[in-house]
Amino acid sequence: MLGATMMNRIILFPALLVGLPIGFSPFAEAQTQPALDKAVVAYVDAHQAEANAFLERIVNINSGTHNLEGVRSVAQIVQNELKALDFQVDFKPMDRAPDNVGRAGVLVATHPCAAGEGRCGKRILLIGHMDTVFETTSPFQKYTVSGDIATGPGVNDMKGGLVDMLYALKALKAAGVLDKTEVRIVLSGDEEAHGEPASISRRDMRDAAKQSDVALEFEGTPRSNGVFYGSVSRRSSITWHIKTTGETGHSSGIFSEHMGYGAIYELARILDDFRTKLPEPSLTFNVGMVVGGTSLTVDEAGNNATAAGKDNIVAPTAYASGDIRTISNEQTERVEKKMRDLVAQHLPKTSATIDFGEGYPAMAPTDENRALLKLLNQANKELGFGEMPELDPMKRGAGDIAFIADLLPGLAGVGATGEGAHAPGETVDLKAQAINTKRDAVLMWKLSQLEDKTKLVDAVK
Repeated sequence: MLGATMMNRIILFPALLVGLPIGFSPFAEAQTQPALDKAVVAYVDAHQAEANAFLERIVNINSGTHNLEGVRSVAQIVQNELKALDFQVDFKPMDRAPDNVGRAGVLVATHPCAAGEGRCGKRILLIGHMDTVFETTSPFQKYTVSGDIATGPGVNDMKGGLVDMLYALKALKAAGVLDKTEVRIVLSGDEEAHGEPASISRRDMRDAAKQSDVALEFEGTPRSNGVFYGSVSRRSSITWHIKTTGETGHSSGIFSEHMGYGAIYELARILDDFRTKLPEPSLTFNVGMVVGGTSLTVDEAGNNATAAGKDNIVAPTAYASGDIRTISNEQTERVEKKMRDLVAQHLPKTSATIDFGEGYPAMAPTDENRALLKLLNQANKELGFGEMPELDPMKRGAGDIAFIADLLPGLAGVGATGEGAHAPGETVDLKAQAINTKRDAVLMWKLSQLEDKTKLVDAVK
């Protein structure tokens, strides 16, 4: 066992850390802020104006999901930054054969461990996205600043997170320790409306996850009443569509043996059964659109519908759509089965069908995810930041990390902090940018100091 004198030397002189075996964590025993933390803080503080200017640059490039060239423009800028950090970078288009899902593509970058594969502690996967919900038709296009608040399309979700990620890596490089980490990065160009099938659009993300030990998603870091929160889970987001049919004729025959109840009553029966019989913890189910009549049309995207009908005609057709959000994929399967069973209990002379979209799976809370949050809070303590409680997953939406949550532990949101994501006027707190960047850098370094084969719950004490 090392004596106190030797331990002090290790803390004071980070160069001596190089020869230590993987798994030894001097930070865990340190009583004062280690030199690595100081180097990270100094770099981030010295380069904050530069980071803000970089954020302005990429926010002013429209990269709505369907603006493929805009997304690729952002990808090129990020790619250049990663190459300067000695990452091996590849951009893979997703709008042409053989991977044509109608999206711009995915950026994949790798920073190998200088000492060899798997010899830099935990292999870290950083994920995020380059697209926003604001297409070229949106009037909300430009970056502006008022005091410490920046406003712009995607400034919070999640171009601010891209800046946090890049400058955390730059801080590690400036501190001389980036070469002692093994990092993979996958940035999608279609998180806001992912290309289908996901087996193609999320293939590279899953491949990278299979070669990693832990994932950090650079979506927004939530904050409420001045307290930052850590996300160890994200609920699913899966669409459903119901079509009902029935007999049609003069309204005087409604409820009769020969006419039955008609398509709209059948749809109303199903929706009310959902309301009364589906509720359970962590589940929500929304009805987003209802339409019915003698005839109806629904567009391919499922966002617009038209219908025609008369007050004295029993409607032969009806349609409804919505979503379900679940805390685990097991809950998703159970709820979908229950919904199918309820749909199948038809009123007389009616029929109904339900189908489910591909959507986003769930990221369930796990002990490993919570151990990762505990490690992040160790970084917070060293840096003098407050502890981050676990966020209630009911308070945020779905995200890309759920596509890989079955493969490795992760944190779902270590990026920018702001307000109004997905709405004109979206903001980011520029003061929080520095805070999030510092703790992300220290967290990555801590992960590189953990034994690669040890579970997080055992490695994080």
